[in-house]
Amino acid sequence: MASVDIVDVRKNYGAHPVIKGVNIDIEDGEFVILVGPSGCGKSTLLRMLAGLEHITSGEIRIGNKVVNDLPPKDRDIAMVFQNYALYPHMTVGDNMAFSLKLKGAPASEIESRVKPAAQILGLSHLLDRFPRQLSGGQRQRVAMGRAIVRDPQVFLFDEPLSNLDAKLRVSMRAEIKNLHQRLTTTTVYVTHDQVEAMTMADKIVVMHDGIVEQVGKPLDLYDKPANLFVAGFIGSPAMNMVSGRLDPNDPTRFVTGDGTVLPVGRPPASAQGKDLVYGMRPEALTLSASGVPLQVVVIEPTGYESQVVAKLGQSEVSCVFRERVTVAPGETIHVAIDPNAIHLFDAKSGQRLVD
Repeated sequence: MASVDIVDVRKNYGAHPVIKGVNIDIEDGEFVILVGPSGCGKSTLLRMLAGLEHITSGEIRIGNKVVNDLPPKDRDIAMVFQNYALYPHMTVGDNMAFSLKLKGAPASEIESRVKPAAQILGLSHLLDRFPRQLSGGQRQRVAMGRAIVRDPQVFLFDEPLSNLDAKLRVSMRAEIKNLHQRLTTTTVYVTHDQVEAMTMADKIVVMHDGIVEQVGKPLDLYDKPANLFVAGFIGSPAMNMVSGRLDPNDPTRFVTGDGTVLPVGRPPASAQGKDLVYGMRPEALTLSASGVPLQVVVIEPTGYESQVVAKLGQSEVSCVFRERVTVAPGETIHVAIDPNAIHLFDAKSGQRLVD
């Protein structure tokens, strides 16, 4: 196990910068997830950490060793790829043992590493099968087993669940998290799925356009997003955002562009006189006969909750209600907004305003 330090790392393809000065500190044994939309640079950063991409400038350290110029085999890392990267002509056991055989490890050592890894992953009865005889989830476990037997200082996962169906992704999330808790190996995991990030990570790094937007624990990012991008990316359904200003005569009232009035709990002094964005999570809206009127656009019952898309003045907002809502599109419902659960953002800079 080892810490990982990424210090002012940059990557250019020709004159085009794709990683623009990234700084990330990963502690020994931490499970860190790099998350962001496609093209944000997260996979490129992971490949630079693995040694599969050259670094234009900056420094990457694994433990106390600078690895910028080390080939992948000398970095003491193990990578699990999106497409499994299994050898189709080898059995499960041979796939898992392949890196050890390349090193010339004796048969006794190979067996002592492969068998416990197979047992941890529930693969003991599959060691003689070939990849074509396995399900997607089993193939992913083999890829993970091949990484485990190397006993690396750092595990790297590049969107390992994206090829699996929705139900299997949920179970594999739990398996990977449980595996980390057992092995306590430093893990860097890349995904575009913020639900994966929220449920699995000790720490999340939100990336966008080659930069780090925010780093923090999952619930810290959810409760205190640094800016509009993080607020809109973390959370499903996404945070509702409405443009407007504080009422100059009563700063506990937010007035939207179409004149709708929304409550504010403790407005920051810096919010006065500025163009703002009013952010509210879908669960911050609750049904109330005396609340703000919304015109229903779409209702999506899921059984344990109801998701409603509705018009708030000229803006469209999402609501999540624990109770079942029996209304039709076009009808009006009334909601109360928790004034202490809202966020105010500077419309110009995008930054969240705090006291």
